[in-house]
Amino acid sequence: MTAATPEAASAPTGRKLRAALDAKAQALGFSSLAVTRPDAIPQAPARLRHFLDAGFHGSMAWMAETEARRADPRVLWPEVRSILILTMNYGPDRDPLTHLADPTVAGISVYARHRDYHDVIKGKLKELASFLVSRSGGDVKVFVDTAPVMEKPLAAAAGTGWQGKHTNLVSRQLGSWFFLGSIFTTAELEPDTPETDHCGSCKACLTACPTDAFPEAYRLDARRCLSYLTIEHAGPIPHEFRQPMGNRIYGCDDCLAACPWNKFAQAAQEAKLQARADLVDPPLAGLLKLDDAAFRQMFSGSPIKRIGRDRFLRNCLIAAGNSGDGSLIPDILRLAGDAAPVVRGVAVWALGRLLPAAELDMVRQRLASAETDDGVRAEWRATLTGAQEDIRH
Repeated sequence: MTAATPEAASAPTGRKLRAALDAKAQALGFSSLAVTRPDAIPQAPARLRHFLDAGFHGSMAWMAETEARRADPRVLWPEVRSILILTMNYGPDRDPLTHLADPTVAGISVYARHRDYHDVIKGKLKELASFLVSRSGGDVKVFVDTAPVMEKPLAAAAGTGWQGKHTNLVSRQLGSWFFLGSIFTTAELEPDTPETDHCGSCKACLTACPTDAFPEAYRLDARRCLSYLTIEHAGPIPHEFRQPMGNRIYGCDDCLAACPWNKFAQAAQEAKLQARADLVDPPLAGLLKLDDAAFRQMFSGSPIKRIGRDRFLRNCLIAAGNSGDGSLIPDILRLAGDAAPVVRGVAVWALGRLLPAAELDMVRQRLASAETDDGVRAEWRATLTGAQEDIRH
């Protein structure tokens, strides 16, 4: 996006421009605007390399592939001179963890209970970027979690907040229920003052994690994180995380919800980010019945659609296995014969959690024709062995 008029070159700068940008951002529904320089995160390359060397990125190979651009905004776009960081609040209007009290329903992360935030925010960022160009000239690029940009360190450098012990951004004004977007510009803007860490001795987010995904404060091992496992991870979810997963089928908000700074958070103002009633604690029974067409229809325009029906049902079946609800067995039995190995395999695991041990081998014989994948056979072996162990003990 480039200025095309000579008037832009003589546009007002400094405080007047910043005041105009702040007002425009507020009018567009953004919660805050802050500015930083592209060289404001010199510690980022070493921290990213440490994260990658430890293997904490799991199967997210794109993080390593884009390491140089991710670590330094000037590698991503050499012409950038200033970076605007925008936030948009998506806070819940009720307790975000109500699903934990009822294992027969599904827990969906607050951010995914309505429209895809990429679609909502990107259009507004483009409008603000055009506004900036019309007043200061230059070129701009907008990003909403769709490019190798380290938004959280940049936002901390801009004074938006600080990265808490759970590695998420925390703001004294907004809590931590907000999205980040950025505008890279060739315009020279006055940077804001970085925020300092206000976590103190609090460890609420660390102790709240159901899978111990934090090897230490300020470090996250994504391979143990339920948000990674339920969204980014494509294969079977490792057995050690299935029971701790409970009924969380898309993301996990436990560490965010535990943060005491969220007492300052407000419910989402943007209508497209306010929760749909059918995505707040939906019954597992209905979700297990979704075929591909019904899945696509239910989650049209939702970030959940991105993971696809098979991965979604994988998550729902783990929740079903943890539910203790025998009424779900017929749907699980049907899915044990599904075309997708990742669905069949975890359906076997769920049956092992809900069916009496004496019935499992009979079920296996009935479903033998569906056992055409090594992973599914391994699930049966583990499930039957586990059932025998339960009988002996």
